[in-house]
Amino acid sequence: MHTVIRHYKSNAKLIEELERRSGEVEAIMRGVPGFVAYRLIKTAGGGVSISVFNDEAGAEESSRVAKQWIKENAPSVAGRAPQLIQGESILQFSKESG
Repeated sequence: MHTVIRHYKSNAKLIEELERRSGEVEAIMRGVPGFVAYRLIKTAGGGVSISVFNDEAGAEESSRVAKQWIKENAPSVAGRAPQLIQGESILQFSKESG
């Protein structure tokens, strides 16, 4: 599996817009082949999204569709491009799996 972390530093307005339009965000992420999971975390002044996909192609596609969605649907709050961190998920567990 592959994970993409997008750090939207100092962009609380975009995070608020993503939260407000959560149904649309869910639809675009679920539409990416290989989708596994998505989280949006509100931080002081900005936020972070974490997207997990079955393969690297899905992770890369998620970044492309996220960028396109923001450009088309939230340009007034887009701000600077997020810092991207992407890589292979090598350890995963949750309360349900233990």
